[in-house]
Amino acid sequence: MRLNAGAALPPHVKGPAYDRAVQKAGIVHFGIGAFHRAHQAVYTDDAMNAGDRDWGIIGVSLRSGDVAAQLNPQDGLYTVTEKSGVGNSTRLIGSMQHVLVAAQERAHVVAALAAPASQIISFTITEKGYCRTGDGSLDFAQAGAGSVYAYLAEGLAARQAAGGGGLTLLSCDNLAENGRQLEALLGQYLAQHDPALARWVAETCAFPCTMVDRIVPATTAQDRAEIAAALGGITDEGAVVTEPFSQWVIEDAFAGPRPRWQVGGAQFTADVRAFETAKLRMLNGAHSALAYLGLARGADYVHQAIADPALRPLIEALMRDEAAPSLTPAPGQDLNAYADALLARFANPALNHKLSQIAMDGSQKIPQRWLATLAHHQAAGRHCPAILSALAAWIAYVKGDGHKVDDPMAAPLAALWREAGRDGILNALFGAQGLFAQYWVADAADIATLNRALAVSC
Repeated sequence: MRLNAGAALPPHVKGPAYDRAVQKAGIVHFGIGAFHRAHQAVYTDDAMNAGDRDWGIIGVSLRSGDVAAQLNPQDGLYTVTEKSGVGNSTRLIGSMQHVLVAAQERAHVVAALAAPASQIISFTITEKGYCRTGDGSLDFAQAGAGSVYAYLAEGLAARQAAGGGGLTLLSCDNLAENGRQLEALLGQYLAQHDPALARWVAETCAFPCTMVDRIVPATTAQDRAEIAAALGGITDEGAVVTEPFSQWVIEDAFAGPRPRWQVGGAQFTADVRAFETAKLRMLNGAHSALAYLGLARGADYVHQAIADPALRPLIEALMRDEAAPSLTPAPGQDLNAYADALLARFANPALNHKLSQIAMDGSQKIPQRWLATLAHHQAAGRHCPAILSALAAWIAYVKGDGHKVDDPMAAPLAALWREAGRDGILNALFGAQGLFAQYWVADAADIATLNRALAVSC
């Protein structure tokens, strides 16, 4: 039997404590992947379990119909299983109501954005979903009819025409000052396509910044089989697995009401930047380093890579000696304790987090994960050997020898390798006129370090 609203689950699997049938949808979420289902949707479920009402979620998939096919036959229900070395814990999440496939249901997406009950539009569309150029501005060629901006423009225009109020647009992606970036990019899009709407959005909508943190690997067939056993034979096609740890820090600057996400442990603050930057440079920076270095050494999963005696000291140095000193922590933010916790999370043997999953879209990630730290230390005359080792592994990886490179810049990077060759690739990427020069330009010492590292792999 497949999971649905009528399925009888074992007593140890706790479900929603509210009547799902009478809840309105207060949230429309773009990018309805596993991370959102294990993170923001769980916090929303917690808030409604605590008495909040009308915060159901309508998910919007911009890429494929896979999640809709998983969740819609299950009445939006799915399970979240926390896995650790001491055991697993499974719960049923009820906050998701329905998933729309944007390319097939455009009118329904627009109607959801314009609906009077909608208060928050949230996003986990990954870095590449923001359609940025190399300098961080909007790439209008990418931001076509299928981009998130086109749907937002139609939905917000319909909302304005109906006399609806402004919305909170909540980016939950790994971008520095993600709310500010979303505001600026949407503003650029609307300024070209609908200037009057651009003014309305600027006057009525809010774009809080957030920091999100939870490790959510892709669900495997084995995971689904184990979860079906835990559910007494009931199959959950939308199941997600994750770690026990979860963190959400949110700028408290909303255009209207919001759920009491703090019930589930979310933290509201006036300034997210210290938490956001620490996560990008320490957790995400270490994750990307593990991905490229670990794959080069034959590892498949994060816990395997961090157990490699050749890699763990390098990852510790990246976090403690390079990333952490580049940060200005918030009061009470202990970066050394954060590094300790990250190392323990990476080593979780029950969580098979694929390095290939982390390695995706590296060109969109390395500026905020590595290059910002390199630039910070370069200004003070210091170098970052651990990050440079990781950067060399990424440079070798995007050459694409013997493997597929899943990256929006895969073709241009491969072409750059062919044109520049081994002798010229470093300058083509990180020289004064290089592809990433706006973020960081390598000096002679850094070029020498990168060359030594590349000599081993290329």
